[in-house]
Amino acid sequence: MPMIDVYAAKGTIKDRKQLAQDLAQAIMRWEKVPAIPFFTDNTAAFVHELDADSFSDAGGNSAHIRVNVTTNAGALDREQQLGLVKEISELVATAAGDASLADRTWVALTEAVPGGWGIGGHSYTNDEIVQHVRELLGKA
Repeated sequence: MPMIDVYAAKGTIKDRKQLAQDLAQAIMRWEKVPAIPFFTDNTAAFVHELDADSFSDAGGNSAHIRVNVTTNAGALDREQQLGLVKEISELVATAAGDASLADRTWVALTEAVPGGWGIGGHSYTNDEIVQHVRELLGKA
């Protein structure tokens, strides 16, 4: 299940919970997973507020947002990567009320290693997730 972490200066995001929900729903759409509790209850985003002086680019600017997205290996093809990064950047900028922030949002897409998803005390491989969802959908 994807996990998303957003890092922004305090006060940048007006409605953190709404942004978190919007981001979680966006990645579910881009991964094309069914909207079943296994996914809706385990796909989440976290919005972390930092002091503006706790981060900087090389030029001294801290007017950026960083978004880390962790998905299972192979969940996103190139088209999905491009679309997701674009949508994340737009969602963050909208949540901040600053369209120019889309150009200053850094998105890092990473993939969990097989067995790297721990849900309910079980370390799932990609194949186990697929099999579990098939069982939930009665398609096993």
